[in-house]
This record gives sequence, C-alpha cells and structure tokens, in this order.
Amino acid sequence: MRRPLIAGNWKMNLDRASASALARSLKNSMATAGAERDMLLAPPYPYLAAVAEILEGTRIILAAQDVSPFDSGAYTGQVSTGMLLDLGCTATLVGHSERRAISGDTDEIVHDKVVKALDAGLHTVLCVGEVESERERGEAESVVRRQLSVALDGVRADQASLKLSVAYEPVWAIGTGKTATSADAQEMHHEIREFLESSFGGDVSARVRILYGGSVKPSNAGELLAAEDIDGVLVGGASLDAESFSAIYSA
Repeated sequence: MRRPLIAGNWKMNLDRASASALARSLKNSMATAGAERDMLLAPPYPYLAAVAEILEGTRIILAAQDVSPFDSGAYTGQVSTGMLLDLGCTATLVGHSERRAISGDTDEIVHDKVVKALDAGLHTVLCVGEVESERERGEAESVVRRQLSVALDGVRADQASLKLSVAYEPVWAIGTGKTATSADAQEMHHEIREFLESSFGGDVSARVRILYGGSVKPSNAGELLAAEDIDGVLVGGASLDAESFSAIYSA
C-alpha cells in the first residue's frame, strides 16, 4: 500500500518570517492529523535552515526545489547534494517544468541531477509533463515517456523502489487555474506506472508514488486523490496558505 504524499512547493515566495510562520502552522496541523499520509515541504534555498529547525523531530519531509548535478567547484549559484544534506534536507525536486522552461534544464541535465540526488540518498521527486501544444498534437504520452526514459537511465531498481517519486505536472495547468480532469490525470498516471513496470518490474512500480501537480486546490484534491494511480499531489500556490494546504492534506 502506497502512503499518499502531499508536497508543497513554495517556489520563489515568502520571506524568512513568513516561511517560518507557515512551517510552524503546518507542524501544528500535522501534530493533530493522522499518520496515514506524508507531507513534504520545499521552501526556497535561503529559508531551508530556518524551516529545518522548526520541523526537527516531526514527520514532515524537508526538500529542496532543485539540486546541482555537481559535487563542488566553480558552479556559481548552484547547491550540491552535500550542502542539502548538511542543512537537514532528505529530499529534492528535480526537473520541475519551470526549471526546464526558464533555466534551460534539458532532459540530460535532469538525468544528471536525478542520478546525483539518488546516489546521495535524497528522496527524489522527478517532475515530468507536457506543454499545451504537445497535448493538442496528441504527443503528451510520448513526451512524458521520453522524459522518464532519459531521466531514469541507469537508475537502479533499489534506488527507484526506495527513493523515487514521480510528479506528473501538465505544464498547461500550472498556475493557470486549469486542471486536468481526474480521468485525464489517472490515464497519464497509469501510463507512468506502466513505464515504471517495464523499466524496473512490477514490485518497484507498485511502490513508487506518482503525484499530480497542476492547480491543485482544496476543491479538487479529493477527486484527484481518489484515482487509483494518483498517490499524492504536488501543490504550488495553495501550499503558501496553511489553511488551504492543510485542507488538501486532509482531502
């Protein structure tokens, strides 16, 4: 049985005080919630240490929003797996659509980051998804399969089983207010599950959590989470409000 994972990506938002206040509020919410699902928070880099201190001793997973494919060296602005571990992170996002579109992360760069993160023991949330024009041309499934194939090339079955989650985020539904129907989302999640089975075997495929990301809100979270192959959600804007995110967590 896969435990649902409710992940919040705070993106480039908040300041130190509001990030800390949000973390405290969610910590308090978790204290009264059941233990049947997991929560993951991905604050901006500058606030990881402050949030880590607040979350210490809780079940909440602290994640970075990205990671460098390099261990150290002359890579201005990048943050290594070792630095993240030193800060108390146990997870990272990789391949978010905004990294791909704005920062130029190719499939090959995403692969290098996935391998580096998994080798370091970080739980890796691999983000995949198509843009609207690709969906309109009927290419959504082939795009997602290509992204998965490149990103997971060389990844061992034990790494995938223990440390990998996949987040399907239709790019056209991120921050737009549009949301894939639960049927559309389930169809793609099933496609991803089949890819994982063909790559790693049924046992691994049955363990990997597949999340949906794309304008998730309290009003649609319950319907999405009820789908067979949707094991959680990756939340953007709604994760910045403690009440909304807590409602999604409890959906």
